[in-house]
Amino acid sequence: MTNAMIKEKYASADARHEGTLLAPESSVLGSIKTLASKLMKGAAPQGPVLVVDDEEAVLRFVDRVLRDGGYKTAIANSGPEAIEVAKKIGPLGALVTDVMMPGMTGDELARVLRQTEPALKVLYLTGYSDRLFKEKAMLWADEAFLDKPCTVKGLREAVSLLLFGKFDASDEPPAKP
Repeated sequence: MTNAMIKEKYASADARHEGTLLAPESSVLGSIKTLASKLMKGAAPQGPVLVVDDEEAVLRFVDRVLRDGGYKTAIANSGPEAIEVAKKIGPLGALVTDVMMPGMTGDELARVLRQTEPALKVLYLTGYSDRLFKEKAMLWADEAFLDKPCTVKGLREAVSLLLFGKFDASDEPPAKP
């Protein structure tokens, strides 16, 4: 494939996403990077990450880790409470939920929230991954799971990968100005 053919292919793809690429043939790679950058800008979460767990210590840990990692969060102790919180705060960036909770499982919660937010991304936290896969034979494209207990880095990497498609995490919180 020649540079002109590659340029034409990516220029037509870019035309669907904000205009046409105006780059010389020698900078096709730069054009591809520009297109990827434009597409990734739309990947930022639209709202806070809703954290749901019936264990207070786990809820506080996940909330603190994500806030220290630069995420906006909202919290709930149960599925029904999470539904109410979601109604009040509007669109969510993602759902991070325990799998096994009294009254409503994390999977049931995700299904309810997806009735109004079909593209909602979900990270299931579980100490019972065998139960998760008994209830849910497979995960969808916008779903992932992380075993509890987890590390600060593991949690941040899982959320980053789910939201942005890349690892962007460390054990240390970002520097405060």
